[in-house]
Amino acid sequence: MGLRILTNRVTDHAGDAHELAALYAPPMSPWLRVNMVSTADGAATGSDGRSGSINNEVDGRVFHLLRELADVIVVGAGTARAEGYRPAAKPIVLVSRGGEVPDSLRTATSGSVLMATTEAAAGTARQVLGDDNVIVLGESLVDLALLKPALAVRGLSDILCEGGPHLLTTLLAAGAVDELCATTVPRLVGGPYPRITDGPAIDVPVELMLLLEDSGTLIARWFVQR
Repeated sequence: MGLRILTNRVTDHAGDAHELAALYAPPMSPWLRVNMVSTADGAATGSDGRSGSINNEVDGRVFHLLRELADVIVVGAGTARAEGYRPAAKPIVLVSRGGEVPDSLRTATSGSVLMATTEAAAGTARQVLGDDNVIVLGESLVDLALLKPALAVRGLSDILCEGGPHLLTTLLAAGAVDELCATTVPRLVGGPYPRITDGPAIDVPVELMLLLEDSGTLIARWFVQR
């Protein structure tokens, strides 16, 4: 079975890598999209507290495609720590109020890991990453409304955020998200697991732009409405 395009009442196949890449082309620059996965009953992680325990091969195809298309990968430092992030082919930008770099990224090649943090915590990050790799976005709180322009100035305009749930909520509240790529895997896990958003209540309208299906896994592309 291949991916089927279901939006706008159109049914087609999107199994070709070039066609799939075209479907995910950002409509403008800079562009910030967030990619998240959850189960059919809304869990963003499995029992081990990691999204890797609920994703599957279909989700993995889009996950790797979005990384290929991106100029930079943004992730919360806590999520990077929990998921065991390693240096990638694209620069990774950690978002952290405290400035602590996860152990798995502390020895990365200079420039392959950056941190967006506060003035109060910048010194901690600079000790590990160096001055040029620390982006200050506020005094005591990370002002995520400044994240996209700060990265665009560095030539990093196609921005992929991989969460976690708290960072997604904060980005949405700041009006910084252009697109949500949401995978729903055909599993039910119950339990007290988080959703893909976590934090204060928000009310952000989105428009469904693309819906793909393969073996029961749904891959949706939602555009945030301004």
